[in-house]
Amino acid sequence: MTPQPISLLLCALGGEGGGVLTDWIVDSARRAGYAAQATSIPGVAQRTGATTYYLEVFPVPLSELAGRRPVFGLNPLPGRLDALVSSELLETGRQITNGLASDTHTLVITSSSRTLTTAEKMVMGDGRREQAELLQLVQAHSRAHHVLDMAALTREAGTVVSAVMLGALAGSGLLPFDRAHCEAAIGAQATASLKGFALAFDAVVAQRHQAAYVNAVLQDDDTPRQAAPVLPGALARDFPPAVHDMLALGHARVCEYQDAAYGERYAQRLRLVLSAERQGDPGASQGWATTRETARWLALWMAFDDIVRVADLKSRASRRQRVAGEVKLADGDLLRVYDHFKPGAPEFAALLPASLARRVLAWDARRVARGKAPWALPLRIASDRVGGLLALRALAALRRLRPLGQRFATEQALIDRWLAAVARGAAHSAKQGLELARCGQLIKGYGSTNERGKDNLLHIIDHLDTAEAVAQARQAALSDEAGQALDRALVQHGAPARPLKAQPIRWHHNPRLKTRAP
Repeated sequence: MTPQPISLLLCALGGEGGGVLTDWIVDSARRAGYAAQATSIPGVAQRTGATTYYLEVFPVPLSELAGRRPVFGLNPLPGRLDALVSSELLETGRQITNGLASDTHTLVITSSSRTLTTAEKMVMGDGRREQAELLQLVQAHSRAHHVLDMAALTREAGTVVSAVMLGALAGSGLLPFDRAHCEAAIGAQATASLKGFALAFDAVVAQRHQAAYVNAVLQDDDTPRQAAPVLPGALARDFPPAVHDMLALGHARVCEYQDAAYGERYAQRLRLVLSAERQGDPGASQGWATTRETARWLALWMAFDDIVRVADLKSRASRRQRVAGEVKLADGDLLRVYDHFKPGAPEFAALLPASLARRVLAWDARRVARGKAPWALPLRIASDRVGGLLALRALAALRRLRPLGQRFATEQALIDRWLAAVARGAAHSAKQGLELARCGQLIKGYGSTNERGKDNLLHIIDHLDTAEAVAQARQAALSDEAGQALDRALVQHGAPARPLKAQPIRWHHNPRLKTRAP
């Protein structure tokens, strides 16, 4: 039988070095005495698409062809790929759905990491594609597959992902040449790239050696799952095991955000929801889903973003380490970090007692009513310097005073209104309680986005009383930032649309426009 070229499709995002990877593979093949050819199919810029590179390598050395030369193709044929190598999981799925991979022919090597698309980021709710679905797609449409976190290996090596992709491909054993030829193509001076190559090579070789075990794990539904985070003993006794993992994460988050007393407040609120759910669903037909969902969104709401939280996060040592890693800071390099803030009257009022906060907000409202822009204070802080860092830490230290501020009291009151609705719904029916708990997803962001989410949530819990109506209204609110879909869903279920809010009209004088007399 006449040998056929080994066909490879490489998928890389903008700036990931896909062209360099292609050159490395072709160079490695020619160093080893094999014929190879590559073509590229350019995509659109950055994350809205990918650039794909198609390669063919003839598996017989040129020295054994007696002067003959193989004929290569210029583009991949559906179902005939020998290998699909991708730096991003969704791009892998995209190529598979194009029909290029085959469960009888194709080796798929993909990263488990994601770089969110613009479409995913635009969704007001959680617009991310389910990773489990993408991994199932890889498994169903490959004769074999290697999944590894290429982004983590890239960061560890301090290189670009193209070197990691080459290491993974070389470690798969598909190519007819060995590791040394690939390392020679990279070059001895490129130490970071060689390190990334080695990390991926070793990871894939280890997966190959453990393939039988991995396949058994994937097919065994009784395989033990990773243990849930450990809870304090009192909480573990008070809540069913199905809630423990989410409860542990939420409790740790609110304790870190404020203090242990705040963590106990979080737990006590969940106890009330759990009690209501036990009343409405004593047999736990939903697996305590209402309490679990409440634990998730309650933790996020209780740890709301404010200027104190932002200052704390920006002044942590781990943040500097992360920034240094992102810019690949080397010995002898100077790193300067500037943080830009623009707090307005609401941010300052949030830390003041209610009486003073009302005065500040009323003053700003009068400014806006006169046609002026809301007051704000632009700040540029050099957080890599002692003065800037001390300023951020001093602001972060106001955490102890946070409970005395106007916003803290306001948020707690709104949270209690939501939880009261969840408890009433859970006591009535498991589905209604669950849908009301899921409405916590509407609370996100900051500024006007956060306020709009709270307004939408309160309107839903005040006017809708069935699980189906609440679910449709929540989904409508998440799908349309303008709120028109939510208003339609509300009216459809017999509830009033949201009230209109007055908006100031600002007139701006343009001195370049001159009025001419008739």
